[in-house]
Amino acid sequence: MTFPPCPDALWLNVSPSFERFDHKLLVGLARYGEVAHWAYRQTPDEPSCLAIAVTLLHDYLKGRDRPVHLLGHGTGGLVGLLYARQNPHRVNSLTLLAVGVNPMVDWQAHYYGHLERLPCSRQQVLTQMVYSLFGHQARPLVPGWVNLLEQDLIQSVSAHSLLKRASLCPGSVAVPLLVCGGQDDAVVTPTQIRGWQPWLKPGDRLALCPGRHFFHASHPQPVISQILSFWGSTSPLLIAPQHLEPVL
Repeated sequence: MTFPPCPDALWLNVSPSFERFDHKLLVGLARYGEVAHWAYRQTPDEPSCLAIAVTLLHDYLKGRDRPVHLLGHGTGGLVGLLYARQNPHRVNSLTLLAVGVNPMVDWQAHYYGHLERLPCSRQQVLTQMVYSLFGHQARPLVPGWVNLLEQDLIQSVSAHSLLKRASLCPGSVAVPLLVCGGQDDAVVTPTQIRGWQPWLKPGDRLALCPGRHFFHASHPQPVISQILSFWGSTSPLLIAPQHLEPVL
């Protein structure tokens, strides 16, 4: 079956270390149309502040003559959510991957919580996070995954630290919303994804897809299908694929 042309869309990334996990999804979506990529990279001398990322995203989008479909995983999705709540007239739809009803719950919040509570070293906690995020790994591969997580702690914008964990109250968003989660995600659990239910509007969607926290990397095709079907339902000029069934 031929999918409709992909509408104007923008993928949000604020975690350079995790950018590799987005590749398969973006390549798959690009088969049906153009998806632009927006990234925020803070310098070591900058404070880790989500408001700066949201402001810079607004600077990028305010010159557009029409709304855009925003997509993001984890903290990238959180930035999209904050932006859509502030500027709904500039957003055609919002797709959140691994963003629960408590949207600031992410792997870093889990990491700092474990580091504070458990009588373990930083290295041991990061090793535990590797297994939670990526599943069983051969022992020689574990140091590489630990290094990846260490780089994300240093490079990505985050609301969390060892001193505090931020939170954001659950709530709705004025634009059409798709929320996808991983069926085996130990960080943003299926319960967190289903928790969006009371906040959904008619036409909003929830979907659980195979995989863990980075399910869009390990199982990109179900996520692509969900996104294309959702976009088709939000645009009168597009016909949503009729053979797709909700995963949730």
